[in-house]
Amino acid sequence: MQDVLSLLASLRRPGLLIRAARHGQDDYNRKAHLPRHLGYGVLPRHGAALLRLMELEADQNAKRAAGDAGYALSTHVDLLIAMMGEARLLRQAQAEARAGGDSLAAPGA
Repeated sequence: MQDVLSLLASLRRPGLLIRAARHGQDDYNRKAHLPRHLGYGVLPRHGAALLRLMELEADQNAKRAAGDAGYALSTHVDLLIAMMGEARLLRQAQAEARAGGDSLAAPGA
């Protein structure tokens, strides 16, 4: 079974969508972005959040590919931004864990 970062790396989307999401990635704030997509309450850990975001994005991508009237470009780009942001945070958390976990940051933050 592939890990979540490998699954993310294997996704293929139009370049324009990816470029738009990369522009928004630096402003990603999980406390603001995730509730819009995953609902309010306790935020899931990075891996779980990323998996759920990937499911939601796959639905948006299917709508895009089918020409569905329910497709929302802004939602699609926002999901991609959140996916990129969560992937970045997951990689950082994994690197900190490998380095001994001496970080003062809260787990899963």
